[in-house]
Amino acid sequence: MTPGELHADELLAARTLALDLGAWAAEETRSHRVTSISTKADPADLVTELDRSIELRVREQVLARFPGHAFVGEEYGGAAVPGHPTWYLDPVDGTTNLANGIPWTAFSLALAIDDRPLVGVVADPWHGAVFDAVAGQGARRNGDVLRVEAGASTGRSSLGGGVVGSELAGHRAWPGMRELAHRLTDAYCTLRVMGSGTLTLLGPAAGRGTGAIIHRFSPIDHLAATLIAHEAGAVVLGQDGRSTLFPAGGGVLVAAPAAAEELYGTWKAALLAVEVTA
Repeated sequence: MTPGELHADELLAARTLALDLGAWAAEETRSHRVTSISTKADPADLVTELDRSIELRVREQVLARFPGHAFVGEEYGGAAVPGHPTWYLDPVDGTTNLANGIPWTAFSLALAIDDRPLVGVVADPWHGAVFDAVAGQGARRNGDVLRVEAGASTGRSSLGGGVVGSELAGHRAWPGMRELAHRLTDAYCTLRVMGSGTLTLLGPAAGRGTGAIIHRFSPIDHLAATLIAHEAGAVVLGQDGRSTLFPAGGGVLVAAPAAAEELYGTWKAALLAVEVTA
């Protein structure tokens, strides 16, 4: 075995551990009463004691079981090691929601080697769901096989009557977001901003909406969701329109197959409109 590979038994052990940690983190999130809220980059960038305590526990468990692996977390950082297994964690994706009593957050944990995701687990505490996927082995929700709805065209637009999710850049609209909203409106499609990039990208695979666009990909927040969505049969594209689960730069799109082409074209047109007016 080379450094860029995992044995089947190690992959199984990684999935099992990630599922256990996801279930534990979901229960911690549901039962925890937030008592301490502080800020990071700006007054809208919040962190709670739960973000930190979950990350510390997950780091401890993962590195005890896999001491040769690298670990990168939302709260305590870390760095990927080229050619070696690296874990990416966001303990609470949607901290602003959590701090404001809005039950829409997620736990996201992924294992990858370089740009190849191998295992992904997303826990949705507020709906009692734990999603997971192993590369090439399909996706599951609470152990049941998960398959994305292909989607069907309604009239001339595959987006008509649908919902597309996106997220803010922190607390601000990202360049092109307003243009995207206008173009979706013209296609009779509704834009939703719910506050968790993880759940937004997972949406089409979970039967929650037609598609999703995140303006800047981060493996900490998004890698588990893109792997699960792909393994469930969704289309996953980088900002350049190429199929990828780990974009090297720019944003990422997830969509039901019937809507992917039109949604990507809408996104691209919105970004071009910004460039023209800049």
